[in-house]
Amino acid sequence: MNNFEFYNPVKIEFGKGAVEKLRELIPAGSKVMITYGGGSIKSNGVYSDVCKALEGFSYTEFGGIEPNPTYETLMQAVEKARAFGVTFLLAVGGGSVLDGTKFIAAAIPFEGDPWTILKRAAVKTAIPMGTVLTLPATGSEMNSGAVISRKETKEKFAFSTPLTFPVFSILDPEYTYSLPTNQIVNGTVDAFIHVMEQYLTYPSAALVQDYWAEGLLKALVDLGPKALANPTDYDVRSNLMWAATMALNGIIAVGVPQDWATHMIGHELTALHGLAHGETLAIVYPAMMEVMFEQKKEKMAQYAERVWGITEGGADERARKSIAKTEEFFKSLGIKTHLKEYGIGDESFETICTRFTERRWVKMGERGELTPELVLEVLKKSL
Repeated sequence: MNNFEFYNPVKIEFGKGAVEKLRELIPAGSKVMITYGGGSIKSNGVYSDVCKALEGFSYTEFGGIEPNPTYETLMQAVEKARAFGVTFLLAVGGGSVLDGTKFIAAAIPFEGDPWTILKRAAVKTAIPMGTVLTLPATGSEMNSGAVISRKETKEKFAFSTPLTFPVFSILDPEYTYSLPTNQIVNGTVDAFIHVMEQYLTYPSAALVQDYWAEGLLKALVDLGPKALANPTDYDVRSNLMWAATMALNGIIAVGVPQDWATHMIGHELTALHGLAHGETLAIVYPAMMEVMFEQKKEKMAQYAERVWGITEGGADERARKSIAKTEEFFKSLGIKTHLKEYGIGDESFETICTRFTERRWVKMGERGELTPELVLEVLKKSL
C-alpha cells in the first residue's frame, strides 16, 4: 500500500426528514442562496421542505443550473450572489447542481477571471456551502471536486480544492423516489465507474480498499435493477444513495493507484456531443478495458472472480470474461454502450486526441501509459 493522507470534513445527515436540521446546520445570520436545476424540486416537494427549514433566514435563489453545468450560467449566479451579499450557499439537487455550486463558491470572492479556476488557478477562499442531495451518482456531496463545461468553447474541465468541501450534506432517500428512470441508470453507472477508476488498475497490497471497492461494486450490481423495478423501496434507495456517496468520498482511493482516463475521454464526448456523463462512461469503459487489457489484466482477473464469481479458466480468460460481464451489466440497466447507438461516428475523434496533446495529457492512466494514440484506439472500439 502506498503512503497516503486522508481528510474529509463533510458532516452527513442521512435519513427521512433530515432536511429539518438545516436551521441548525447553517450559521445563524447567514445570507443564503439556494441553487437548483430545472425546477423538479418544486414539483416533488423538496423545495417547500427546504424553504420551511430556512424560515428566519435571509435567502435568495438561483435556478436553471444545467446537467453538465456551464460556466456561462454559473457566472450569472455569481453576479446575483455578489449583489445579494451571500455568505452561505445551499445546493439542492444532483451532482451537476452541487458541482456548479462549488464553482460559484470559489468564484464569488475570486480576484481575476474565474475561468482560470478551471485552469488550475489558486483558490484562496470560498463561500461555505451545504447540500441537499436528490440524485445519487457523483459523490459530490462528500468530496471537494467539480466538473464544469463552457458552451462557448465546448470544453469541460474538473477542479478541486479543500475549500469546496461541503460543510454538510443532507441525504434523504425519499427525495430520490421521483427520479426519472434514465437518471437512476446514469447515476448507477456513474457510481460504478467511480469505483472502477480507483480499483481496476494493478495490485498494490491494499486489501482493505480492494474489499471495500468490490463490496461497493457488488452492491451497485444488486441495487441498480432493484431501484428501477421498485422506485419507492426505501431500503434499496438508502443503500444506493450511500453506495454512490462512498464511491467517491476518497476512502477507497487512499494508498492505491488510480486511473480516471475514462472520465477524461467521457468529458470530451459530453462537451462535443451533449451525451449525459453516465452515457459516456458506459460507452468508453468496456473499450478502455479492451485496449488496456495487458496493463489491467491482473486486477481484472481478481475483479472477475470477486465481483462476478467467474472462477473457471486461466487468469487471462477470466479477465476477458469480466469485460463482457461489465458491458452486460450496463445493458441490463437499459443504457447504450456504443457511440453508433446514439448516431455518433468518428467525427470528433481527431479533435479529442488533439485536445489531449495540446493539454499535455499524454501519459494518462495508472501507469502513465495511455497516450493520445491509445485514446484513439479506445474511441474506435467505442463506436
